[in-house]
Amino acid sequence: MSDATPPPLSTSEQNLPVSAILGLSDKGQVDWARLRGLQAHKLFRLAFHRAYANALLALFVAQIFIGIVAFHWLALWFVALAGVQLAGLRADRLALPAKNEPATRAQYRRHGHTALVSAGIWTIPLFLFAPAGPPEHAITLLIITGILLAGRVYFYTTSPLNIVLATLIQGAGALLPFVLLGHWYVVAAIAMFAVCTALGAIEVGRAHLTARIAESAITEKEEVVSLLLREFEENEADWLWEIDTRRRIRSVSPRFAFALHASDREVEGEPLLQLIAGDTWESGDFPPSLHELAEKLRNRENFSNLIVQVAIKGEERWWELSGTPIRDERGRFTGFRGVGSDVTEQRASSEKIAYLARYDTLTSLPNRLMLTEALGEALDYAARWRTRCALMMVDLDRFKAVNDSLGHITGDKLLAQVSSRLQGLMGDNAFVGRLGGDEFAIVIRDASDATFMSNLALNVINTLSEPYQVENHTLYVGASVGSAIGPRDGKTVEELMRNADLALYRSKDVGGGEHCRFEPVLHASAEERRQLEVSLRKALGLDEFVLHYQPVVDARSENIVSFEALVRWNSSEHGFVSPGKFIPLAEDTRLIVPIGKWVLRQACFEARNWPDHVKVNVNVSPEQLLEPSFHRDVIDALAASGLRPERLEIEVTESIFLRDASVARNALEQAMALGCSIALDDFGTGYSSLGYLRKLRFSTIKVDRTFVQGASQGANESLAIINAVVAMAKSLDMTTTAEGVESAEEAELIRNLGCDKIQGFYFGRPMSAEEALRLFHANEKKGARRIRA
Repeated sequence: MSDATPPPLSTSEQNLPVSAILGLSDKGQVDWARLRGLQAHKLFRLAFHRAYANALLALFVAQIFIGIVAFHWLALWFVALAGVQLAGLRADRLALPAKNEPATRAQYRRHGHTALVSAGIWTIPLFLFAPAGPPEHAITLLIITGILLAGRVYFYTTSPLNIVLATLIQGAGALLPFVLLGHWYVVAAIAMFAVCTALGAIEVGRAHLTARIAESAITEKEEVVSLLLREFEENEADWLWEIDTRRRIRSVSPRFAFALHASDREVEGEPLLQLIAGDTWESGDFPPSLHELAEKLRNRENFSNLIVQVAIKGEERWWELSGTPIRDERGRFTGFRGVGSDVTEQRASSEKIAYLARYDTLTSLPNRLMLTEALGEALDYAARWRTRCALMMVDLDRFKAVNDSLGHITGDKLLAQVSSRLQGLMGDNAFVGRLGGDEFAIVIRDASDATFMSNLALNVINTLSEPYQVENHTLYVGASVGSAIGPRDGKTVEELMRNADLALYRSKDVGGGEHCRFEPVLHASAEERRQLEVSLRKALGLDEFVLHYQPVVDARSENIVSFEALVRWNSSEHGFVSPGKFIPLAEDTRLIVPIGKWVLRQACFEARNWPDHVKVNVNVSPEQLLEPSFHRDVIDALAASGLRPERLEIEVTESIFLRDASVARNALEQAMALGCSIALDDFGTGYSSLGYLRKLRFSTIKVDRTFVQGASQGANESLAIINAVVAMAKSLDMTTTAEGVESAEEAELIRNLGCDKIQGFYFGRPMSAEEALRLFHANEKKGARRIRA
């Protein structure tokens, strides 16, 4: 585009030198060739008018001097003048360049020959005709000369040099007779008039040139803009639109017609709003964006990037329009002009992005962002109207076991069903969303009715606890709920969410399936837990852990066959900390891995001092089994202590199979390959399945204390379970250990039910390593005896 565009005619009036104005040079930052072409074209346009004016004045002079000057001289003069003018007309027509065609200085000056010759011919009456007539005829010729000089300023505006030269010639012709006659006042007047005419011609020429330069620059800019607009429409998806004062479309561009699904002729002159309103035009039920566009057009306001919903031939589309009012040179409004584009696809993408930013893709529930916004609005409403709102946090119980055992795809489908059930419980006053994982939140806008939240929490727990059918699996999960009331329990979103989360943690801590409300004491519990975690991280380095051992005896002989190693923590900051507190904390923070490694090693070292037939039972966390180095940790502990592998029994719970069963099974099989035995602890309390016993050969099954207590109280279910476990263990060549035996009656009952080993306070409480060692020395002296607490 740049190669085809001529350089701009840019300069100012002050920068034009006189030589350039007269056409004697091409100084200044101007495209003089193009400008000379424009000047030559203007000269030709006035050529006929110049000839006509010369003819009228010549006839007037002839009329004055008829009868005074011989007719043939007058005729010869008139014919000469007419011939020069006609020759000039013909020369101009032949040499005239096109309107925008450049011209050289020579071509431009050639147009001045007619003016110079005509000026010379007009001096003849002053020399030859005036002396023959009366003085008033001479004065008339001077007036005609003045008219010619002044007229040239108009007819030769574009050629100041012609005016100056003609003025010099004709002025000299007018001066000479009066010089000869000695009329010096007349001579001075003629000279001053000629000089003023020449100077005026130069200034008028300067102004004319400046105007032509500005006009040409505007024309060039319009051409560039038109070219850019054409390229814009050809290469971009946007289009141009224009309407008149009645809002009817005019100057329809092809792309605009295409956007309207019509041809140029079909939409030319049609009302814009009617075309894009579609069926709503008759009813007047326009979209708000179309009302806004109509308002902008009516008020003649500029607008930019206005998103408008339109209906084109029954199809809903979205346009982005920009427009500005058009005004003529007098400032009168003539319509609107602007640019537009179809942004339907972009808007759909934007809406999808906005949806993804505010909704959970798995469950289609509002996500954390939308929940926090809803909670913020609820808090604002509660503060304004002095009422209450609430936040309920819902966490699924046992979902992790489903996810780990059946996979994430099944877990996701389960979450989708959970979400559907939650949505079914929500009314106008509640708003549910997913925070992430298996955690949901419910915002209650008006919690002034205390029973509403309690009933909703109960419905959530009961509804989510019903069985689910997912891919031929019948799944059972529960729900724990924690709630906080705003603004009582928190004036900000962050405070209310934190406090509801503390209440949820309390609900999980008491076993799940419960609804707990926030209480200020929970803050103290949370702070205590935080401080406990800080101390727990330093406990190993400060050597604050110690092992205690609880004896396991033979059910018949009551001889000690093993000890279960139990870790205890005596913190320098918190004193003695219950295992019920720090073990779950260690598992949550994965500190159980280094702690478990220490327990395993320490237990092996201390068991080395016991009789060879006594085993040591070490509890192993699922987190430890998932560690790739677990097998190596067992080997290192046995090698360092010198303990035979047959004397180490690793106790695990059923939960190890609910995360990554293959990894856990592989780790235990490697331990069994060394000669260690494996005991299944707390059998019957979790996800008991015969599949576990089939996949891995356990040496011992431990019956949980709850069944022992139930059996001692005559509960038929507990008796049946113990009998079934004992029978199954015998058939699989496994031994059974009953936990939690606390009385002689319970011991006798367990013995009669067929259990092989017994563990409980009746035979011994957990004791230090020194006490356990002294127990063996006492037995050597006195024989086996029962140890009472």
